[in-house]
Amino acid sequence: MASLSGSFHLLYLFDVAEEIRLDELRRVLQIEKPGREPGFGHQAPSYVRFEHPPLEESAPALRTASGELFPARIRYFDYGVVVLELEAPFENQDWPGLIALAGRWIAAPEMESLAEAHMNRQLERVEAALHKPFTRRLSEDYCIVELRAGLDASELLERHGPELAQIIRGEAQPLSASERQEVLASSISYSPSDLMVVGWTAAVVYDAQPESAAVMRQMLEYANTQLLEFRHYDDVLSSVLKDLYQLMEQRPGVLRRWHMIREAQRLNAIRLEVMELSERADTAIKFLSDMFYARAFKLAAARIGAPDYRALVDEKVRTAGELYRFLMEEFHHARAFVLEFLVVVILIIDLIYLFKGKT
Repeated sequence: MASLSGSFHLLYLFDVAEEIRLDELRRVLQIEKPGREPGFGHQAPSYVRFEHPPLEESAPALRTASGELFPARIRYFDYGVVVLELEAPFENQDWPGLIALAGRWIAAPEMESLAEAHMNRQLERVEAALHKPFTRRLSEDYCIVELRAGLDASELLERHGPELAQIIRGEAQPLSASERQEVLASSISYSPSDLMVVGWTAAVVYDAQPESAAVMRQMLEYANTQLLEFRHYDDVLSSVLKDLYQLMEQRPGVLRRWHMIREAQRLNAIRLEVMELSERADTAIKFLSDMFYARAFKLAAARIGAPDYRALVDEKVRTAGELYRFLMEEFHHARAFVLEFLVVVILIIDLIYLFKGKT
């Protein structure tokens, strides 16, 4: 039986603020500006890069209640997402042992609680760089299993497809044939020596070149940050639309219409922010053109559900746009009514003075 080695990369993502000022963050952390990212292992033109690469710093290792120690790194994205990465290397494992480790670390509640507390302590140091920090933070977790086994990608899928599916699902028991097929359908390879299989909560990255494996991890991480951002704006839009619907159900009146203009302006500001986020996501994909990394990114984003949340957000953006136009029309009608009323009052006053003058 082949001896397996590699590492678990446990990613814990937190949406902490509207924006992280990277220049201010570099000053606080005393970190130099990052270079071209990512460092692609396969053929890629010079323009291929992340438009705004995150800042990365080493963090104190995290220790579990059972005494296990996880080296930690933190990455800060300019759009307000912070990622805590914990690494757990493994050596000389067999497949049953690796499946057991996956079941232990993937979506483990204990690790999520420890990671959140660890992140909160680290964020206290960089509070000055957070623009409009959130009191309620959305979070995501994802596990990337970087694997080395001395096999070609096709051999790995053929011989150990069931085990790979179990690892990605984090299941101790074997999966059904249909479920295995569903998991393994989300696989992609560039050469005989590399493979990525993507699931909802975990992925396996198999590559003989460490730098190429690192790029695939960055792709998966970036896709998860986009999912988290779309989740955030889905919540924001849902809350604002709910408040506006309740306001519109109240008894109509001129003053209420004047109050609604402030809500309309707030809604439109949020709508523009969401459109900016969507454009940023599109720009990131365009940077990757139609090469292998573009396909890998789209596969990862689709499997973790980012397009689904984006569709929800886009629909609410359209609803927000229609509601904004309706509220503005209501406001203009109210303003026109007030102006007409004032004109009538002025005419009445003029008539009163006119008749008084005649008498």
